[in-house]
Amino acid sequence: VVSDDVCPSWEMVAALLPSFVLTAFASSPSILLDENIASTKTQLYQHHQPPSRRRRRLASAVVTLPVLTSLSPHTARAISPQEASESYDKYAANYDDLDGGGLASSLGIDDARRKLLGTARGDVLEIGAGTGLNLPCYDFDNLRSLTLVDISDGMLSQARRRVEQDATLDGTKIKFVRADATSELSSLFGDNRFDTVVDTFSLCVMGNEGAPMCLEELAKVVKRKGDGGRILLIENTRASNPILGMYQDATANAAADVGGRGCVYNQDVGKMVRGTSGLELRREEAFAAGLFRSFVCEKT
Repeated sequence: VVSDDVCPSWEMVAALLPSFVLTAFASSPSILLDENIASTKTQLYQHHQPPSRRRRRLASAVVTLPVLTSLSPHTARAISPQEASESYDKYAANYDDLDGGGLASSLGIDDARRKLLGTARGDVLEIGAGTGLNLPCYDFDNLRSLTLVDISDGMLSQARRRVEQDATLDGTKIKFVRADATSELSSLFGDNRFDTVVDTFSLCVMGNEGAPMCLEELAKVVKRKGDGGRILLIENTRASNPILGMYQDATANAAADVGGRGCVYNQDVGKMVRGTSGLELRREEAFAAGLFRSFVCEKT
């Protein structure tokens, strides 16, 4: 529905995580995380803690998290499309300063964007396009057209400005459309219209009701797999690490209300994709212990 990188700022996410969770995060073998992240960005934890201290903190987590999760619902609150529009109009002018940066790079977000979006082909639709942060990730030699959709006029204005200031995009067919991606895509563009449909970090803001609705819209407007159609997603997700996942469940409402701009950051996006009629999940890749994932989907 909303804007590119509609996720909470990564500095805010790190600040919400207590030291015992960050310790587990840093020591998990499945995480693609720059181990210098603490010293270079937040200094929220010491990566090289004595094993005995690590074990004590993990033991504390095991005792504490069941209590936390019993006090907080698994489904966090999302914001409405109207709230999203008004909210992101306010954020638009300085949005690029709120998200991304060194911490996002350390988490592998920048690399994930470039890797996935660099495969986009043909007529491309990007929803939640925001200020156009994804534009440098596309290989425009392989694009016939790019349609950027967002619910915020303010964010789209910033995206237009970004395009106008980039001389390499002169002559590129780029269209800007204000729309609600949970309900208006098929009526605006028709079925089987786009070769590639892209979203990065927008489903979390749509919530656990709006996100499946959006996926249904994406499934309508993308071409069938026999015609080369694909949906490319990078989304906030519930972590693979059980301690982090439990903590996300316990703090999802606080993260959305306090600093996440409505982002429900513990969604099971893979389950949502598999539950969407007509969509196949072809590939899923987890980053940073599954705090975010990339997905490649096709329409049957």
